[in-house]
Amino acid sequence: MSKNKKTFIIFILIAVLVFGGTFGIITLINNSGGDREVTEEDAVKDMEKLYKKIHVNTLEPIKDNVDLSAADIQQALPDISKYPPQVDESTENYVEIFSSTEKATVSAGSGADNDRWLVDMAQAFNSSGASVNGQSVSVRIRGIASGLGVDYIASGKYLPDAFSPSNELWGDMLESYGVNIKMAEKKLTGNVAGIVLTKTEHDKITEKYGGVTVESIIKAVSGGEIAMGYTNPFASSTGANFLISTLYTFNSQNPLAEDAKGAFEDFQTNIPYVAYTTLQMKESAASGALNGFVFEYQQYMNTPEFKASYVFTPFGVRHDSPVYEIGELSDMKKQILRQFIDFCKTDESQAAAAEKGFNGHDDYVCDIPNISGKALPAAQKLWKEKKTGNREIIAVFVADISGSMSGDSILRLKESLLTGSKFINAESSIGLVTFSDDVNIALPIGKFDLNQRSLFTGAVRNMYPNGGTAMFDGIVVASDMLHEAKQNNPNAKCMMFVLTDGETNQGSNLRNTRRMIEGLRFPIYSIGYNANIEALATISQINEAASINADTDDVIYQIQSLFNAEM
Repeated sequence: MSKNKKTFIIFILIAVLVFGGTFGIITLINNSGGDREVTEEDAVKDMEKLYKKIHVNTLEPIKDNVDLSAADIQQALPDISKYPPQVDESTENYVEIFSSTEKATVSAGSGADNDRWLVDMAQAFNSSGASVNGQSVSVRIRGIASGLGVDYIASGKYLPDAFSPSNELWGDMLESYGVNIKMAEKKLTGNVAGIVLTKTEHDKITEKYGGVTVESIIKAVSGGEIAMGYTNPFASSTGANFLISTLYTFNSQNPLAEDAKGAFEDFQTNIPYVAYTTLQMKESAASGALNGFVFEYQQYMNTPEFKASYVFTPFGVRHDSPVYEIGELSDMKKQILRQFIDFCKTDESQAAAAEKGFNGHDDYVCDIPNISGKALPAAQKLWKEKKTGNREIIAVFVADISGSMSGDSILRLKESLLTGSKFINAESSIGLVTFSDDVNIALPIGKFDLNQRSLFTGAVRNMYPNGGTAMFDGIVVASDMLHEAKQNNPNAKCMMFVLTDGETNQGSNLRNTRRMIEGLRFPIYSIGYNANIEALATISQINEAASINADTDDVIYQIQSLFNAEM
């Protein structure tokens, strides 16, 4: 045999082996479902197989007295030390300023730090030798989300000397509550809220409606043309702005008139997603699940992947970081505050702000006239009632009663459920599952009227820890309950809340339940008590839900905020 012929045969053999091996690998991947989206049918089959292996008890319902008093925000708020200052005062005479987080957050670790502009300004001011009447002065900056700052001030839990939220809606809101505030500066540095769309969707809406506005977005969402998300308007400045802008679009003279309420309910029916936090919104957008979402321009400028793939269009009231005096300040404090504002307004300071993404779209003027934050409390209440449109909310709570929850953990879990239940809408349907070695259906799903609240209260108060931790078995049983409820009400919005220490040591695991969780697509919100938070976050991220660390001092406030947003 010639040398060339041998070479050719060897080449053919190698090609067959490589192609055959590759084909085998591709076939294996396809057969395993690794590249194929999990269908609901797949998920249900998995769920049924897993369910058969679980010992499920149905507990006898026990009623207990329901606490019908209104939730006490002041009591739920943690001590202000939970949010330590980003900049401490350096003199005896100073003013303390609550600042929104996009300009007063000091990030852990190295790298670009684009949310600390006001921190830098305060540090420079405190080192500048500033004085009033010959006395050295300084500022203290406490970075705190605008909605949270409003709760501290309105409740009287803690009063700073001044407040710089993202936009004027929060100042109007405080004024409507009767808080003694006075605007000291309308614009500390420039910013705007915006609707962020993929380039494809932006071009489609522009071509069809003549441009991207709140009105055209409403039409596109209502027509099922885009999957749009926004942030919780109780906590997020951008979310509050979008809510109030939407209502004013429906009726500019009376955003809370019946026609506006009805139109808003119809609009919400087509909103697939309201994020608990801006971070959660960023993660969902990055996953490609949304065609559009709301965002601040400064954050957009500091998110390269968004700048590359999305188009930003301003909407609503400007986010110019106004500054308000809180209460009656002494003449000394007024002068300190004025000096600091003037320091921040210098050309050098504003250039530093621009480097961190501020002062873009300075020519933008609010596209909806006469928007007032005084309507915001009523708008938030309406949103709480109508946020799912005409879709019913169905939720199952999955509570860990294993031996590892003994002591403080089970007490805090019970407190979380009982206090948080005050924020659950009476029109929602609620069930409760508990787990240790076995799984217990402690309360079948039912409308959360007074009777169901009484049964829920009784079930929670009668939870006692013992045994092992079969968390994923609990998730399987809750999934079965939600799936059955969904069959009876296909339009319902179903979700799950898992409260646990997260250390599964019996029954199913993430590996053999993940396909079920993905295919059923029920969001799983996790609340961890002395838990492996990272492991719980992994479960929650599967269907874009939030995860809360219950070991922090503000857990009750966080859970109230979560239930406000989702329930």
